[in-house]
Amino acid sequence: MIRLYNVLRKFWYLSDAKKTGLLEVTETEEVLELEPEENAGLNKALDTYRKLIEKKDAVEPLTEKEQDVLEKKIKEIEEREVVEKVEEHEPVEIPCEKGKISIGPPTLTRFEKARIMGARALQLSLGAPPFIPIPKTARISLDISMEELEQRVIPITIRRVLPNGDYQNIPIDYFEK
Repeated sequence: MIRLYNVLRKFWYLSDAKKTGLLEVTETEEVLELEPEENAGLNKALDTYRKLIEKKDAVEPLTEKEQDVLEKKIKEIEEREVVEKVEEHEPVEIPCEKGKISIGPPTLTRFEKARIMGARALQLSLGAPPFIPIPKTARISLDISMEELEQRVIPITIRRVLPNGDYQNIPIDYFEK
């Protein structure tokens, strides 16, 4: 109880408006509305870029030629078109020809291989007929699916998609081994 009294006593003087000298706001004062700069983010980024280049050579200041190059780069950046609204894009299929894979590497990625082998192993374990004679070394369905993938006999198509939605359907036998 004594602690509470001491704490309240310390802040007692803050409750008296006459002693604290609170300022009263008159209604005649106008509120200034500041409009944000059109490219405030761009200007801040350019200032930061300028400072980084100048700090890089902190030992000696930039020469006139280096300063001109810096100003040209900054002008070039300022003149770039700013994309504010992304237009709607309908996904389009990119045609695929043998030996011409335009999206991704020309070989199967490790993720694609894992997905194909897992799906095919599940099919085999549920009773699907194998596309190759079962090897004597195969103990589980995953071994059979690995062998089928190596021989490229699985009738499967890989769809690779670009960030804008365009895609390419690639048959498995189009990939390099």
